[in-house]
Amino acid sequence: MLAPSQVAELLDLTVEEVIALVHDGRLRGARVGTPARWRIEEDSVGGYLDDQAEEARRIALWRQSNAASFPELWGRGSVRNPD
Repeated sequence: MLAPSQVAELLDLTVEEVIALVHDGRLRGARVGTPARWRIEEDSVGGYLDDQAEEARRIALWRQSNAASFPELWGRGSVRNPD
């Protein structure tokens, strides 16, 4: 279990943003002890980073597909490999 400040430092976020990620369900954490203090499950930080990397990969693929040119489908330009 990690303190929110440790997670914030690892992810380059503020403590408030880390707590918001817990509330959003993107990180797993709980309030423990007396007085209650937030603790974040270390495994959930790795999962969050994996999710962020996958999202970045999908966005890059989407942008790449939008940038692709298919003139033979649009009826403009020359056809590179006619059948």
